[in-house]
Amino acid sequence: MSNPVETVVKNVCPLDCPDTCSMVVTVRDGVAIDLRGDRDHPFTRGFLCQKMARYLDRVSSPDRLEYPMRRVGPKGPGQGRFERIGWDEALDLIADRFRAVADSADGPQAILPYSYYGTMGKLQAESLDRRFFHLLGASTLDRTICASAGGVGYEYTMGTGRLGADPLAVLECRLILNWGSNTANTNSHLWSLMIEARKRQNATIVTIDPYASPTARRSDWHLQPRPGTDAALALGLMHVIWREHLHDQDYLDRGTVGAEQLRDRVLTEYPPDRVATITGVPVAQIETLARRYATEHPSLIRVNYGLQRHGGGGMAVRTITCLPAIVGAWRHRGGGALLSTSGTYGLNSFALTRPDLSPAGTRSVNMNQLAEALTGELPGPPVKALYVYNCNPAAVAPDQKKVIEGLRRDDLFTVVHELFPTDTVDYADVVLPATSQLEHEDIHTSYGHHFLMHNPRAIPPRGECRSNADVFRALAGRLGFDPALFPDDNTLMRQAIDGGPALAGITLERLKAEGSVRLNIPEDYRPFADGRFPTPSGKCELYSERMKADGFDPLPSYIPPHEDPQTKPGLAARYPIQLVSPPRPQFLNSTFANSASHLRAAGEPTIELAAEDAAARGLDAGDWAEVVNDRGRFVARVALTGSVRPGTAASLGIYWAKHSPSGSGVNATTSSALADMGGGATFFDNLVEIRKCLDHPEAGPCDA
Repeated sequence: MSNPVETVVKNVCPLDCPDTCSMVVTVRDGVAIDLRGDRDHPFTRGFLCQKMARYLDRVSSPDRLEYPMRRVGPKGPGQGRFERIGWDEALDLIADRFRAVADSADGPQAILPYSYYGTMGKLQAESLDRRFFHLLGASTLDRTICASAGGVGYEYTMGTGRLGADPLAVLECRLILNWGSNTANTNSHLWSLMIEARKRQNATIVTIDPYASPTARRSDWHLQPRPGTDAALALGLMHVIWREHLHDQDYLDRGTVGAEQLRDRVLTEYPPDRVATITGVPVAQIETLARRYATEHPSLIRVNYGLQRHGGGGMAVRTITCLPAIVGAWRHRGGGALLSTSGTYGLNSFALTRPDLSPAGTRSVNMNQLAEALTGELPGPPVKALYVYNCNPAAVAPDQKKVIEGLRRDDLFTVVHELFPTDTVDYADVVLPATSQLEHEDIHTSYGHHFLMHNPRAIPPRGECRSNADVFRALAGRLGFDPALFPDDNTLMRQAIDGGPALAGITLERLKAEGSVRLNIPEDYRPFADGRFPTPSGKCELYSERMKADGFDPLPSYIPPHEDPQTKPGLAARYPIQLVSPPRPQFLNSTFANSASHLRAAGEPTIELAAEDAAARGLDAGDWAEVVNDRGRFVARVALTGSVRPGTAASLGIYWAKHSPSGSGVNATTSSALADMGGGATFFDNLVEIRKCLDHPEAGPCDA
């Protein structure tokens, strides 16, 4: 009997997470038997989050989709609604339907791709898929569900490319602000560095968040503003800094434009007492934080994505990221702000995605408005064909009730390429089985560190699973597209890394040999220490002529949420609670929300609210409650954890609808309204009412 063949492969975590971990996988006779964090990787440093620690359970799950299927029953949840077919039949069916739609009076723009970053790999997330749909002439998708509002606000201020402080240099910091960031759960390797800075530098860790997250509870200080008021808080800090002459005048003179205009605004319009009224943060806390932030260096503001998911989200990020220039924080190693490191890479995304192949005038559909797209409420032709991959929109898209109404349409032809039978799969006409991260090759950038990484194929694909890149090559062949535009993976990777100066010296051969390569940037990386920024003025633009030309206030300001009790008292009279929906630590959006072990750890859906709000509604801990507004409803257990202030509630997710007691999740209540910039999502801009429900909501309706 031969001895088993055992190899060790270094893979990359595919999740939409800034940590982009290096993973060491042990493979025996083609089966992955062990997975752990890479001890040799400077950022991963040997550990994985609770989600990925059991990734092999996901790879080997008996619930994996393993072969193509065709619908034979009605759309919606239920058993026996699909039959197995072969790949040739599935691909022919898709190609024929796409061709028929493209040749119809509605034209190819009646076809809509829908994807996000179920995998962050460049090949599987944004390469041949884009080329395929561009050549087809399909509507393009504006992928704005996560970070676009804040990204635009950041770039108005800081310049093109999302550049920020070096995450590894947080070890040098003495004051760390997690602003809208549950770093302990959503950026755990950076959190471990923050804890190390506390030990080494006696650093103070501050968290600013409406929700008392694990990060807030483990910080030295937690400030708890009302949802959507972060810009007002930042402007109040500026008021104190300028009022008490704590600003860095030299840096302002050398590295900014608009300092005097901004100074005049904050001193006139945002005194701490007004800011306290807007935010709910006491004046004493505003003043103390301003003084400490201006005088304790190096200081880092970790700006995360939750704080931008409201009507004024882009302006909020723009306003917060003015603060480091006002106090000269960019001078110091580790100092400044960190939204994303993604702009450091300079990959050749144009070569990878080929936007030039899309016909001029092709419409773009904002992914946050999928509900409107599927129900015929957007300009342009109706959506007749939908191709979903790397995403589970039936669970994660806003206005869930209307999204599902659209997915139920008998005249909508829907293809879903997935690993598991998600909520969205329930509405598919054709289901294609997808590879896991261990079953395909890819390259990865990161938005939380500065390493380019290679992910080799570690094991054979499960069953008949195929990668996104392989499927789009096959579909392109059936539609007669130029095969030169759909090359092999190695060619695609070479095209991607033929980019900017940060990639100098990084070849595909070197990347494959080393697995992970630090970008060609200085070890002492301080991108704006000299006061030079990649803006039109060459400086940090506290006053932005571009914003003025685009119709925005050129100075930082406070834009209230769309659904704010202070500015919409009529709406708040009906729905008085501001609901936020942060991630549950056991899930990443809806990924892992079908795993038995993750579901056990997560427990039932909950609604966390203040004790006085619960008492006013006759609710006790453990009661079933209905959360409702004009858009929809969901049911969850009441949790009185002390995590939110009165007038605010939190429901952590995202649970699949089919696993939820009401058959709907938190996104049944969220709005498809857009943020002020970048077409961003407004998930945390959501007024609701909460009322008592039956003990067993599956048995009947909730109380009226």
